[in-house]
Amino acid sequence: MAEDRPPPQVSSLPLPLAYQGAYQVQPLPFDPTKLTGLSEKLLVSHHQNNYGGAVRRLNQIQQQLGHLPPDAPPYQRGSLKREELIATNSMLLHESYFGNLGKDGKASRTAVDLISAAYGTFDAWEHDFRVTGMALAEGSGWVILHYNPRDHAVHNYWAWDHTHSLAWGMPLLVMDMYEHAYHIDYGANTGGYVDAFFRNIQ
Repeated sequence: MAEDRPPPQVSSLPLPLAYQGAYQVQPLPFDPTKLTGLSEKLLVSHHQNNYGGAVRRLNQIQQQLGHLPPDAPPYQRGSLKREELIATNSMLLHESYFGNLGKDGKASRTAVDLISAAYGTFDAWEHDFRVTGMALAEGSGWVILHYNPRDHAVHNYWAWDHTHSLAWGMPLLVMDMYEHAYHIDYGANTGGYVDAFFRNIQ
């Protein structure tokens, strides 16, 4: 008969910062009744269920990590760490996405100059950004205009899932191409959603 061993002890001390899971859902930074082509129902559902769900999930995952016993097998920690990255990026990208909305879609002179330096013209950049979004239609992912500090330049990136992004890059414009971002208003008409997104860019 195998010798009985006491279960591993889990500390009752407060969890350190990395495992507290204390993130808060940030409010929408605009009035959801005022956007053009994006309904209040769509925006509120997206914010509460998808963004809010990512924040709540991240908090749970971090707390689960903090309560793993020291002798937990590596695959348990590895699985939770993968889910932590997905939930963290989902939270951050959604916050950037909503932070991009609420204005009239007109770019500042600084943005036009920065983008034109990388793409030749602002119109060429916009075409690239839009078509990158259409490439994700009926799929899932993000289009992200990143500033790359290494090259001091901007670039549009195609990002599948929540684990793909430019290392060390700074997202300047984020477009959510998951169906939850447009299906209530546009169904399979992703082009209509992309048009509406551009009309509301801050």
